[in-house]
Amino acid sequence: MPHILKNEILEIHIDLPNENYRASRFDWTGKIQAVTFNNIPFSTTEKNGDQDENYFGKGFYNEFGIETALGFEEAKIGEWFHKIGIGLLKKHGSEYFFHKEHEIKPAIFTVITKPESLIITCESKLVQGFSYFLTKEIKLTKSGFIISYRLKNTGEKDIQTDEYVHNFISINGELIDNRYVLRYPFKLNLTEFGEIVDPEKILEIGQDQITFIENPSEQFFISHLAGKEYVNAFWELIHLEHSVGIRERVSFNTQKVNLWGWNHVISPELFHHIHLKPSQSAKWDRVYEIFETD
Repeated sequence: MPHILKNEILEIHIDLPNENYRASRFDWTGKIQAVTFNNIPFSTTEKNGDQDENYFGKGFYNEFGIETALGFEEAKIGEWFHKIGIGLLKKHGSEYFFHKEHEIKPAIFTVITKPESLIITCESKLVQGFSYFLTKEIKLTKSGFIISYRLKNTGEKDIQTDEYVHNFISINGELIDNRYVLRYPFKLNLTEFGEIVDPEKILEIGQDQITFIENPSEQFFISHLAGKEYVNAFWELIHLEHSVGIRERVSFNTQKVNLWGWNHVISPELFHHIHLKPSQSAKWDRVYEIFETD
């Protein structure tokens, strides 16, 4: 059963570490699988159809190290490396792929429940010279929630990784189309973007917003929407017909702002780069607000 945080207008369902999703990509500490505002759902799944939904992402799942996991390069084939927030994964090949399933040795998790928040810790073993202690608190606010992180390097080597929330969003189950508007606080310049995947040409890039000409049947993706600049970024997604929206603000500057989506889901992503020497800690917050528009 998920842990539920709720008030008069908001309800958040959070799966505990050993519940439902237990694959080797997304962080197990505080898997926010559903968010509802005034009876309007704001979350969906990574894939539609007959696939096992506990194998793929959903809601507001986060991930550490999408490009390479901690200790992967140091591990030999058949040895173990870290996936922060999950545990140890067994190395099977010379390249790390986030979508590939790995054998898992789960980390040590503790859970503390409070009336308006949930605190989960993740403690790793020392493997390949790396170890860490992660604390995540998900706190209910009047019109949203805050995800607070603290990551401590308890190992012998520097930790260099990144973290982001995938934000699998659909407002009231509506498909992605011209009723959605995605806004950013910085100028969008196509010539400064990284990779652009838009096979059906359904994305309309404005000065500071992205809209959708029609419902896409193919996946779309843009990397580095802010170019090479560090920005104190946030995003804001509005559904024009339902007159509601959601935004995410973060406590850090980022050089990596990505966007992924499909016919039923849109995922704006703000990446946090992390570099910790032994005994150092990092703290950061992600603040979500759900609101009605005029």
